[in-house]
Amino acid sequence: MTVSIYGDELLGQAGGPDQQGPMTTGKIEEKLTEIQQFYDKCSVFITGGTGFLGKTLIYKLLTSCPGIENIFLLVRSKRGKDIFSRVEEIFDDAMFDKMKQTCPKYDHKIRAVAGDCMQPGLGISPSDREVLTENVNIVFHLAATVRFDEKMKTAMQINVKACRDVLDLCHDMKRLKSVIYVSTAYTQCPQAVVDERFYEPPMESEKMIHLTDCVTDGMIEKITPVLLGKWPNTYTFTKAIAEDVVRKNSRGMPVGMFRPGIVIATYQEPVPGWIDNFYGPTGVIAGAGTGVLRTLRADPTKVANMVPVDLCVNGIISSAWDIAERFRTEILPDPEIPIYNFCTEPNNCITWGDFTHTTIKFGSMYPTMKAIWYLCYASNPNIVLHYLSIIFLHYAPAVLCDIIAVLIGRKPRLLRSYKKIHRFMDVIEYFSMREWEFKMDNMNGLWRKLSSADQKLFFFDMRQINWDYFLEQYFCGIRRYLLNDPMETVPQAVIRWNRLYWLHQATKVVVLLLLYKLVMSVWGMFS
Repeated sequence: MTVSIYGDELLGQAGGPDQQGPMTTGKIEEKLTEIQQFYDKCSVFITGGTGFLGKTLIYKLLTSCPGIENIFLLVRSKRGKDIFSRVEEIFDDAMFDKMKQTCPKYDHKIRAVAGDCMQPGLGISPSDREVLTENVNIVFHLAATVRFDEKMKTAMQINVKACRDVLDLCHDMKRLKSVIYVSTAYTQCPQAVVDERFYEPPMESEKMIHLTDCVTDGMIEKITPVLLGKWPNTYTFTKAIAEDVVRKNSRGMPVGMFRPGIVIATYQEPVPGWIDNFYGPTGVIAGAGTGVLRTLRADPTKVANMVPVDLCVNGIISSAWDIAERFRTEILPDPEIPIYNFCTEPNNCITWGDFTHTTIKFGSMYPTMKAIWYLCYASNPNIVLHYLSIIFLHYAPAVLCDIIAVLIGRKPRLLRSYKKIHRFMDVIEYFSMREWEFKMDNMNGLWRKLSSADQKLFFFDMRQINWDYFLEQYFCGIRRYLLNDPMETVPQAVIRWNRLYWLHQATKVVVLLLLYKLVMSVWGMFS
């Protein structure tokens, strides 16, 4: 059953007179921009709405597209929570606090649809499918497993088969205007230059789907390294397969594909620096800021292809409009599927060296009360120095701390934590040691198409990013939203930080003296 999150069943036509309340505060009566007009009186279907990108998309649609009638969210029950509890949890996030004050009836537009990307046909019931096919105009397929080390069968089901199922559903939608499939810029990571076009997949999608259907779990895991070939992990591999699914299953539909870089915190909306996960560079900053992470294998000269999530969402929303315009005005019966690479601009980018420098700078300016040690972090492109740092700066302190923990009757945890951290470091190393040239002609062309009003409302021009400001807000956002350490504690944290600094220096002196004594003892043995 498709119902709103406040419990009313949605019957027949989406919207209706009683559903116009959420955003009709003056804003709806103002002259709408072109993009706002496109979304006016439309119903949107979103997969992956409970994720980081999905929540930001929901926020932006509710606050900047006031004429939207309904937002259908595909949600599955999880850990004993039903779909309504999970949807309510989305809006419990701090990012929605301001919106709730200005738009208290936002929930009248939210429709929960029971489903699961792990199930055939998205696990959607026939009645819900009918509601979606009768009412939905715009589709955003964001759902994916972002675990880079996900098992192949699971990654294929969520990233590939679910993509096929979404497109099958779209084929039945009677009022469809636009479909956006969100991929990743790294689907073509074996290429040095990535154009806004389709590439040959690592394996044809039909063959790969058939293989995973026929082969046992154990066997598929054994042959996964062979299947991956030049792709570094199952995430990029299956997303590349999914692009083949899009290419082959989108005939006759207004479909486009959006390839973002590494998506990180917000630049402006709803507040600068909002973040809700530890993925990618976020984990590096959090680990370094708390004194846990002390080395990362990264080439300081390579570009860090990071994009703010709010700009990414603005690009996605704008791309959906552009796809509909292209499809409406296209003369050919089967127009080419537009692809949008959304990445760091070559003329306004930061390197991993810049990233390391700013992490240290803002880590010192805004230390956290959650720090267990002084910030001692460096990028080591040299593999020998990197592993020496791991041995002496990670494993050695971890073993010592765990021994002390056992002696005082506590559970040893640090060594186990470092094993998880090192798995994360192995994943990010592939991307921090390489650089790609991403062509962005479609993305930059789209920016030029927008009116000045839409450019202001749906800003996504990466050429205008102030990286120093952004990374400062990013660091503060990690401190506030992930480490749950409010900015009010900074003065107290600075005092504690200074103590950790002197403890760090004293430890270095002790270690140097011990090393000196060890060297002299060895020297004495052989002299």
